[in-house]
Amino acid sequence: MNVYLAEYIGTAILILLGGGVNAGVSLKKNFFHEGGWLAICVGWGLAVAMAIYAVGDISGAHINPAVTVGFALVGAFEWAMVPGYIIAQFLGAMTGAALVWLHYLPHWKATEDQGTKLGVFCNSPAILSRYANLFSEVSGTFVLLFALSFLGLNKFTEGLNPLVVGLLICMIGLAMGGTTGFAINPARDMGPRISHFLLPIAGKGDSGWGYSWIPVLGPLLGGALGTLSYQAIFNQKIMLALYPCLLAVVVLIVLAVKEQSTITETK
Repeated sequence: MNVYLAEYIGTAILILLGGGVNAGVSLKKNFFHEGGWLAICVGWGLAVAMAIYAVGDISGAHINPAVTVGFALVGAFEWAMVPGYIIAQFLGAMTGAALVWLHYLPHWKATEDQGTKLGVFCNSPAILSRYANLFSEVSGTFVLLFALSFLGLNKFTEGLNPLVVGLLICMIGLAMGGTTGFAINPARDMGPRISHFLLPIAGKGDSGWGYSWIPVLGPLLGGALGTLSYQAIFNQKIMLALYPCLLAVVVLIVLAVKEQSTITETK
């Protein structure tokens, strides 16, 4: 199979299964309604594992532009293949989201809240605080890429690696996902968000474009910092790109703290 087709299929599987869990928990009049945050975290972890089982031996199952760019930055992936991978990932995410819409077709009318419907497709913050939200996405994706880098040092029983990565996703969701819903993947958020905008979903509202840049920029910065930091710490290989990434995160932290101070003073 062509590697780009594999990335398309893998990302579609990821969104169909992960977004399907979102829909089951969120949409009314289905048997899994209000299944809870634990179900979402476990569901997304298993969705990632299944996508890796499907196409990992073909394309490496990046299924995430932050992974693709992060690996390319440290020379573990060819830059010439990055655009094709990212396009395939976004198209796969859009397809997976459309399949979720079709599968739950009768349940969109049964669910009145527009924000709940949007949440099936893409992320939104528990508390809107843009710099803090951005930092949450940066830190969550940093952990993802840093951990993916050092997991490669360990030998697991054959066939177990995808489940280990799935457990990593589940753990990130439980420990760090409650702030923004842990997109940690630009395609996972933007692809379904575009599908939400295009599809004739019953009673849908705005697609939340004002927030949409955060689950894109945050994972890209966090993923880059994750792989670059791994190289610096484990391999004593400090790459030039590490410095602007560190500077950007320091500035972001200052802005996030200042933002909270301003909110407190306003109240």
